Amino acid sequence: MNDTKIRSRIWIEVGDNVLIGQGRVKLLKAIEAQGSLAKAAKSIGMSYKKAWTLVDAVNKSAKEAVVTKTVGGTKGGGTLITPYGLKLIAAFETINKNCWEFLDQQMKELNQL
Repeated sequence: MNDTKIRSRIWIEVGDNVLIGQGRVKLLKAIEAQGSLAKAAKSIGMSYKKAWTLVDAVNKSAKEAVVTKTVGGTKGGGTLITPYGLKLIAAFETINKNCWEFLDQQMKELNQL
């Protein structure tokens, strides 16, 4: 039984819409690091259209804006994660970590059978 694995993916839904999951967190973190949706999408190998669709879906499902866009200026426009968005990312990562710790414990118990 040493090749036994538990596989799991979690995401949070609001109604019938996905609010956030691992892929969306990855995109949001890339936006935070890059300061631009286009650069973030490129950095994780995602099309701009797909990235925009995901960000728009997150913003529409969340109770507050998660991402805001700034219009150009001398340094051009950009995309920012809001303070609420940062809290949402942190909350998801905590939930995900706790879920994996629980599943790891369950796997240990299964291996002891």
